[in-house]
Amino acid sequence: MSSSDSPVGLLLVNLGTPEAPDIASVRRYLAQFLSDRRVVDLPRALWLPILYGVVLNTRPARSAKLYELIWNSDTGEGPLKTFTRLQAEKLQARMGSPRLIVDYALRYGSPSIATQIEALAAKNCERIALLPLYPQYASSTTGSAADAAFDALRDKRKQPALRIAAPYYDDPAYIDALAANIGGALAALDFEPEVIVASFHGLPQAQIDRGDPYRDHCEATWRLLCASLGMSPERLRLAFQSRFGRSQWIGPYTSDVVTELAGQGVKRIAVVAPGFAADCLETIEELGVEIRDLFHRNGGEKYARLPCLNDSEESIALIETLAKRELAGWM
Repeated sequence: MSSSDSPVGLLLVNLGTPEAPDIASVRRYLAQFLSDRRVVDLPRALWLPILYGVVLNTRPARSAKLYELIWNSDTGEGPLKTFTRLQAEKLQARMGSPRLIVDYALRYGSPSIATQIEALAAKNCERIALLPLYPQYASSTTGSAADAAFDALRDKRKQPALRIAAPYYDDPAYIDALAANIGGALAALDFEPEVIVASFHGLPQAQIDRGDPYRDHCEATWRLLCASLGMSPERLRLAFQSRFGRSQWIGPYTSDVVTELAGQGVKRIAVVAPGFAADCLETIEELGVEIRDLFHRNGGEKYARLPCLNDSEESIALIETLAKRELAGWM
């Protein structure tokens, strides 16, 4: 079989999830995640004693309880894994080429990037495109996924050609998908939000100061989304969630924005997470429960968490657009 006739692999990549909602599984997942130098770039001599002496002895029990609340018991998966798998399955069916093999991988947990690259190579894929489902580039997400892919090929005598898709934070197809998804979700509510909060995952400010473009990408997405939805920056507020530790993270923090809105007398809000390709613990529990309860405690009355793109029609059409761009010249 010539290289021009061999199958082409497309690997959708997202962050990850524990294998089960129990303490041991969550501890393994957090150990892998928080040991990544791109995620926590503190000196190892400082960070590892904290990680193994404090974090992994305290955080897994609480996180396991939260994962249990959102776990997909029918499939034995966390929601992020379920949605990423469905995205790959639906994209395979949608694109319909016998030469294209679509699969998915998780940066932390399983199936791993290394395992899935090996599986595609075993199916004679001499060309593999990695599509990280992170619209906004961050060293700790897209950069880490690229590291894992290159590490998987490091010792191979026969390496497939590898492409890593660019971030798509300002891509019209992405903005259109978000706007359609948000518009549909708002229309389904039984109230009209006075303010919508666009909550992106946060990053330590120190990583931004060292050159990470993530905040710029988030702000670009937010501005384009404001324009697409016809909303002012006051109606669609920018915020960042999931702060961890005591260091300064990029802001404004979602918790502060929601508290401020309630304090100003705003009674009805909705929250959306444009940077997440699939719902996960940070959207379902943090935004759907913690931030909701915070809003209500401070005087808010109506609150809605809007769903991520997940495996919606808008999502699969977007991923198809991105995939065709990366596969150009190979298919």
